[in-house]
Amino acid sequence: MQLIRRPGSGRPALPGGCVATIGTFDGVHLGHQRIIARVVEEARRRGLPAVVFSFEPTPAEFFSPGRPPPRLTRFREKFVALAELAVDCFFCPPFDAAMESLSPAAFIQRWLLEALQVQHLVVGDDFRFGHRRAGGFAELQQAAAEHGFGIERAESVVVDGQRVSSTAIREALAAGELERARRLLGRYYRMLGRVVPGRRLGARLGFPTANVRLNRRAVALSGIFAVRVHGLPESPVDGVASLGYRPTVDRDGTLLLEVHLFDFDRDIYGEHIGVDFVARLRDERRFDDLDSLVEQMHEDAAQARALLAAADEE
Repeated sequence: MQLIRRPGSGRPALPGGCVATIGTFDGVHLGHQRIIARVVEEARRRGLPAVVFSFEPTPAEFFSPGRPPPRLTRFREKFVALAELAVDCFFCPPFDAAMESLSPAAFIQRWLLEALQVQHLVVGDDFRFGHRRAGGFAELQQAAAEHGFGIERAESVVVDGQRVSSTAIREALAAGELERARRLLGRYYRMLGRVVPGRRLGARLGFPTANVRLNRRAVALSGIFAVRVHGLPESPVDGVASLGYRPTVDRDGTLLLEVHLFDFDRDIYGEHIGVDFVARLRDERRFDDLDSLVEQMHEDAAQARALLAAADEE
């Protein structure tokens, strides 16, 4: 999949045109997947590249730099998810003051007509764009009629009576409702990251862990989890994970994902892994001493093994 981050001004990024969609696509959930599947289908029919036009940083991060909502997928995770959906090009220019200030008409001219030369556009039923989100489907329809490109609107996906949205998934994760999040995403919630060296306290306690660099300002969930790890030759590997601030042993407030892999004994420093959150066990909490912490870790590991075995039987 081609990545375009900084398209040149005044010349098309994709000469010959494309079939595209636009949005934040945080989580690449079932609703996003329906839109993207339609884009890929139409692109193949026309013999054009299928393009996802997204933004980095996200508009929510741009407008709330101090306290943005937690991302479901950081940039690398979104790239991987889109590539798996057979997208040909991930078009992701910087979302900055210049882009935010564009009127709907100027946005269409600059990005859809000049940069992408869009031949057909698919958008979600809640898509808004342009300065102060002034543009919507009506403005896109008018532009399509004037400039001769196709336009269609994809209806929302509803699961268990709930509209699938990134906000609904964040709420499910924050509440520890991982099964509900899985149904809305169409898969288990996953974080990708590189395994980095830690303080090796887990190994000294009998629970060696893979410490995963998150590169996130905020996360949508926290606590102790039954997990399944992908990306290793032995994958999938079951385990138990802690996502949070390690209140018993740390005081610096550093966010960390630690994964203890079951029946696994290999150095994996530097490797990229994907951690699927299958079930939430409990909140993080501070223990008075390390012996109490180790006792709880044994209980967590046993519970995680049981839950993961049950998940395999479903």
